[in-house]
Amino acid sequence: MILILLGCMNLATYCLFWLDKQAAQRNAWRVSERMLLTFATFGGSLGALIACQVHRHKTRKQPFRTLLFAIVTFRVSLVVATAATDPASLRLLDAWTGIF
Repeated sequence: MILILLGCMNLATYCLFWLDKQAAQRNAWRVSERMLLTFATFGGSLGALIACQVHRHKTRKQPFRTLLFAIVTFRVSLVVATAATDPASLRLLDAWTGIF
């Protein structure tokens, strides 16, 4: 269940970054950086990183880029810490890496 939720959050984050890129190209209403980073913080960090690279969006913008990498580092460290302290979570980690 958690993997489905994380997958949906990453997909939603990817789409949000894509919509923001489209709006930037059309000079239309933009998604706030706070909203983009919030989605990345609450489970969409992988989707955010992929969207940044695929669409070349927000790749040079500072401090946004630094904050996004800090969020990703934090999320990865949480997964590693959980796996290191709870042997049962290794199955969850294997399933997670199998998806991505």
